[in-house]
Parts: sequence; structure tokens; C-alpha cells
Amino acid sequence: MIGASLRSDRGSTLPIYIWLTGILLFAAFAFFAFAQAASARNGAQSAADAAALAAAQSARDDLLDDLGQALDDGDDWLQWLDGQELDGAGAADAAAQLAAANDADVVGGPDPAEVNGFPGYWVEVQTRYTVGDTIIPGTENDKAKAHATAVVKPRCDVPVDADPKKPVQLTCDDEKIEIDPDDFDLDDLPDASTFFSVHLAD
Repeated sequence: MIGASLRSDRGSTLPIYIWLTGILLFAAFAFFAFAQAASARNGAQSAADAAALAAAQSARDDLLDDLGQALDDGDDWLQWLDGQELDGAGAADAAAQLAAANDADVVGGPDPAEVNGFPGYWVEVQTRYTVGDTIIPGTENDKAKAHATAVVKPRCDVPVDADPKKPVQLTCDDEKIEIDPDDFDLDDLPDASTFFSVHLAD
């Protein structure tokens, strides 16, 4: 009688064990699918950040070239120090290169943007890879998208009475820089990062 009862308990326990094992396996595969999707999104965001920064850095370099040209031509070079004159001639190529380096393509922008009064560029990218095969249908064809904005921020304080025709002492963060339009060499101009910072917008 006791033996028959034990066999009956084992028989009823086996389907429950199989059912619980199936649930655990499904949960594990589902977690793996979400992890793959999160990884793809993170990769897309990294590519978007890099592309936006590249676009803004390219525009910053152009700003420095324009400032140097204004000095060379005897024009009002001080106007370039506020960072507002971004033309971004090379922004698109720079963004595309950095996106490609992160296995993604630019699908939106670079478009001019402004955050807290600072000019910059907005970029959207899409990964070249998909989320991959998972238990969730369709993920094998899904690609991740992300966007980012990077801004160019002036670092230099210009004296209110500064005359672009005379020597001007700038304070760029903690660094003192003197520029004399009458004694100027383009090769002596500091790096663009001295005059402008580039960072991702919050």
C-alpha cells in the first residue's frame, strides 16, 4: 500500500518538474533576448555619441581656421571666439566616419542644434548589426537606433574693451593667451581645444 502511494507521488511530481523546468528555460531565453537588445542599444548610443562629438569637433576646427583667417586678413577676429559661427563644412563626413568606426551609419543629421545657448550638432545613427535571433519574433531583422547632441562651448573670456586691431589678452579657463594682430603667425595659434570645449549635451 505504501509502495503504491510513493509511486503515485513520483508520477504526479514529474509533470510539475518538467513544467517548472520549461518555465525556467523560457525565462532564461527571454532574459538573454532582453540582454541582446540592451547591448545593441548601448552600441547604438556609443556610436551616436561618437558621431555627434566628431561633428562638433570638426566644426570647432573650422572655427579656429576662420579665426586665424580673420587675423591674417586684419578683420574682426574677436567675433569668432563666441563659438556661434559654426559652419560645419566637414561635420557630416566626420560624423559618418566615427559612426562607421562604431559599426553604425548616420541616418539623421548632423543637424545644427542649440543647448543652453551653445551651438552644436544633433546626430542619429543606426547599427549595421541586428539584435540577433531570439525567442522574440522579428529581432533577427531589428537594428538599434540612437541619437546624441554635442555642443561647442567657448573657453575664453574677452575683455569688454578689447580692440581687434590691438594686442588682446585672453583668459581661456586658467590659461593666459595674448594675441597681437600686428605680430601674428598662424602656426603660433593654440590648438582649437584651447579656445573651445566640445562635450555631449545633458
